[in-house]
Amino acid sequence: MSWLPFGSSRPTELAASGPGRARRTTTAWITLACAVFFPLVSPPAQRPLDASPVPLVSPGQVHTLRSIRGLTPAVVGRFREPSAFQQASSQQYFVFDRRGHSVHSVDPDGASSAMVVTIGGESGRVIAPSAFALAGDGTFVVADTPDRRGRIQVFGAGGLLRHGFFLPQRSRARITVGGVALGGVATLAFTGTSLFVNQPETGALITEYALTGAPLRSIGELRPTGHEDDRVLHLAMNAAIVMVRPGGGFYTVFVAGSPAFRQYDAQGVLIFERLMQGREIDALLQTMPRVWPRRVEDGTEVPLVDPVVKAAAVDAHDQLWVSLAAPVTYVFDRAGEKIRTVQFRAAGVVSPTSLSFALSGHILVTPGCYEFLLQ
Repeated sequence: MSWLPFGSSRPTELAASGPGRARRTTTAWITLACAVFFPLVSPPAQRPLDASPVPLVSPGQVHTLRSIRGLTPAVVGRFREPSAFQQASSQQYFVFDRRGHSVHSVDPDGASSAMVVTIGGESGRVIAPSAFALAGDGTFVVADTPDRRGRIQVFGAGGLLRHGFFLPQRSRARITVGGVALGGVATLAFTGTSLFVNQPETGALITEYALTGAPLRSIGELRPTGHEDDRVLHLAMNAAIVMVRPGGGFYTVFVAGSPAFRQYDAQGVLIFERLMQGREIDALLQTMPRVWPRRVEDGTEVPLVDPVVKAAAVDAHDQLWVSLAAPVTYVFDRAGEKIRTVQFRAAGVVSPTSLSFALSGHILVTPGCYEFLLQ
């Protein structure tokens, strides 16, 4: 049987034909009835893809990204523990060496570097630093803890101190990274004019500060954790990586506990919260402890919580990249849907401790200070 196109006039012609007219007429009218009662359905319109450098690969498939270059071994060898690797609009790179209590500028060719911020508790230096963020104009901020007091300092591209202030509450360790307990400000974002700090002890997820240290607003409620009766553990479960979205608004990625992230608009209104799931992290979640080791600080037992999320960054297309304790990175679109699972490889598998995006759109990763091309 040959199907007739919808709207064909052939049934009339067939009915008027000679021998075998009844059989052909019956066939034609069956065909016409099918066309009337079961019209052809056009395929669904294809949703236009965003102009994004990230190919849409099945989230269940782990796609390998390979390093195309990195800082020279002579430069990387000067750092004790590079914890952030970012690029300014001048093409100059900056490396935050957390264990080395220092910040370094690196020439665009990656072949030479200079220490622009050195160790020390006095103003203009850093001691026990915990977080770093770079603005596009090359100014940067470092959070540290002199005398166990949280402090934030703003530096020019050459390392000259511009602003500095202490936070009102004393620092207390909440998250352990690489065996080191981090207190004070664990993450922050910097636009060049404002600071956005994850400070759950204030009762809000994000606090916006002016460069002078004046608090401007609070954004986001703390998430329920089931540990509200243990305040310190509850706060640790609300430690989050804060990122400013390219079109305005914020992402926050919870570092410990059930892996999840939130998206806020520019006014600080919650748009959605998403849980992160995937077979790559099933074993990690199944072995997540219910009781955490503790240490004594100021006569109080403090739980030390290992992170589930190690790094996160948002690209120019408002896509969120989240690197987990398992050596994989999930990519989510602006609607919060997982669109890709990637793994970074240089000499071997790289488990990122920080992610950022270069002017070229390439991904900058620590440890190792590698650069990866999106494929």
